[in-house]
Amino acid sequence: MAEQRGKLKIFMGYAAGVGKTYKMLEEAHELKSAGVDIVVGYFEPHGRQDTIAQSEGLETIPRKKVDYRGAAFEEMDPDSILARHPQACVVDEFPHTNVPGSTRDKRWEDVQVLLDAGIDVLTTMNIQHLESLNDQVWNISGVRVRETVPDWVVQQADEVVMVDLTPRALLHRLQRGVVYERAKAEQALQKFFRESTLVALRELALRQAAHEVEHRMSNGQTRLSSDADVTVQLRKHHKILVLVTPNPKTAMAIRRAKRIGDFLGAECFAITVQPSGDLSGLPESDREAVDRHLNFARNLHIETRILEAEDVASAVVDFARRNQVTQIFVTRPRGWSSLPALSRDPVQRIIGLAKDMQIVIVSDREPAAR
Repeated sequence: MAEQRGKLKIFMGYAAGVGKTYKMLEEAHELKSAGVDIVVGYFEPHGRQDTIAQSEGLETIPRKKVDYRGAAFEEMDPDSILARHPQACVVDEFPHTNVPGSTRDKRWEDVQVLLDAGIDVLTTMNIQHLESLNDQVWNISGVRVRETVPDWVVQQADEVVMVDLTPRALLHRLQRGVVYERAKAEQALQKFFRESTLVALRELALRQAAHEVEHRMSNGQTRLSSDADVTVQLRKHHKILVLVTPNPKTAMAIRRAKRIGDFLGAECFAITVQPSGDLSGLPESDREAVDRHLNFARNLHIETRILEAEDVASAVVDFARRNQVTQIFVTRPRGWSSLPALSRDPVQRIIGLAKDMQIVIVSDREPAAR
C-alpha cells in the first residue's frame, strides 16, 4: 500500500522578524502536547532569544556538514529525518538554496522528499520569495530576491498561515535589537526595512492571502455560494500565451503571465517561433537565453512549445486562435534580430493580427528605491 503524502503548512510573512518561526515552533509544541511525534529538521535562530527559547523541549535532528571550497557549511539532513521518520517535522527558511554538493539544490525540494515519505512539514517563508512576485518586489524595494519558490509549490500546500505585524511594530522590534543585532539592524533600516517598503510588502502579502483563500475555494476546499461557482467557471475560459525570445525581459513576462493566470485560473503556454523547429539556428548566446526561459517556464508548470515557422507574428496568432488564447504577453524585441521576421517588429504585427485578444507588452520599470 502506497504511503499517504504528508501535509505541508507554510507560515508566511512579509519580512524578517514578523514572528513566522516563533509561531511555527509554538504550533510544534501544541502538536507535541497532543501526542504527535514531531522533530525540528532545521531551525535558524538568528540570535533571537525568544525564538530560541521556543525551540527548547523539541527534539532536533543534527545538521549535516557540507564541504565547499575549503569551508564547512551546515545544512538540513533529509536522510537522517527520513531514517528517524517522525509524523511531523519543522523546517525553517523554505526558499533556502543549499550549498553546492548537496543532494538537491533547494530546501523546498528537500521538503518535497519528506512529504513524499508521508511526513507532515511545517515551514516558513516571506512573500518576496514567491517566484511570480519577484519583479514586483524589485520595483517596491530595489532588491532583487535571488532565492525563490515556484508558485505551484505554495499552491499545493495544505494550509498557508499569514503571520502579520504592522510595519511600525516591526520597525520598533528592529530598533530594539530583537530582529538583528544592532549594527545589522542599522544597515537594514537604510535598505529593505524602510517603512514605505514594509507597507507595500505587507499590502502584497495581504493580497496574496486573499488570493490563497480564493484559490482554495476554487479547488473545492471551501464551500462556495452559487454566485461564486459561476465566477470560478467563467475564469476557467481564460488562456494565456507568452512569446519566448532571448530578451532578458522574457523572464519578467513569464512571471507576470503566471501570476495573472493563477488569479484567473487560466492555462498558460510559453512558445518560441523558429524557422528550423528547434533552437539550432540561433546564435549560441540567444540559444542559451531561449532555452533558459523555456526551462524557467516549465519549472513554473507552464506548457512550452517550439513552433516551426518563418513569420513569428502569424505563427503566434495562429497558435493563439487554435488554442482559444485570450491574452498574449510579449516583450519589445529591442536588439533581437536573430530571425528575419523580427526586423518588421513582430509586436506591432501581433497587435494588428490579434485584434480580438488582449496584448500585454511587458517592459522594465525602475524600482521605487535603490
